Amino acid sequence: MTSTRSALDADWLGISRRAASGLRGMLEEAPSTKERARETGSRGSGGDWTLEIDRSAERLVLKELEALADEGYRFAAVSEERGEIDFGASEVKVIIDPIDGSLNAKRRIPHYALSIAVAGGETMADVQFAYVYDFGPSEEWWAMQSEGAWLNGDRLDPSLTERRGRDGKLEVLGIESADPRWVAASIDSLAEVAYRLRAIGTIASALCQVAAARFDAMVSLRRVRAVDAAAGQLIVREAGGVVCFPGDDGPLGVALDAVPRAPVMAARTAETLHELEGIAA
Repeated sequence: MTSTRSALDADWLGISRRAASGLRGMLEEAPSTKERARETGSRGSGGDWTLEIDRSAERLVLKELEALADEGYRFAAVSEERGEIDFGASEVKVIIDPIDGSLNAKRRIPHYALSIAVAGGETMADVQFAYVYDFGPSEEWWAMQSEGAWLNGDRLDPSLTERRGRDGKLEVLGIESADPRWVAASIDSLAEVAYRLRAIGTIASALCQVAAARFDAMVSLRRVRAVDAAAGQLIVREAGGVVCFPGDDGPLGVALDAVPRAPVMAARTAETLHELEGIAA
């Protein structure tokens, strides 16, 4: 039987690519908003109403994990819809959001993404592999701990920094959890640091925009779940950026589960990250 440690060395990029291919085919078979808007009538472990495409997407990803378990690998999975799933051991965790940005997928608004992270421990700091496939622009992002990050096969440049307007404010700040009430409550702080705001509707993809320095920084206006951010945060860090989940657990000490525990903020520099403190509640 393959050891738990070996599960970290499985072909996670291949597994993720097969899952993305399956999801892409599933979405092509349900091209209309009417088809994608069908609800199951239940809520996922994260609290959101589950769409049929969410459930179908999760099944496709879990099929890949079941095949891995059949090969003798042992791990635990955490998914937005079903919560924690035992595949024989808890030392290695696979954190899954089959469709981050389900509302976008339903309404045919780019962006919406598959997010997969693999960790050798219980926190964000323990994530060793990350994969995000954004179905809108057909972009594949991935990273390996201490090895770098890639976009569509090209390594991301860790030396990229942010751009600022003439008044010193960030040129483009990504925001997520963009409920108008939360934006209104944070607007003064946002106005102090940013020249322009962008909300694309998926935390995983928004983090990737920071990794490529398309966004100078991003911040969620409310607490996020690990399933949304676990992959994207490693991609940012391996691309030379910095990430923080502010709270008592330290910048990367947030637990890898489906519970909203802390906001996420990411930037190209530590100085910019410091400027974002106090925006998220």
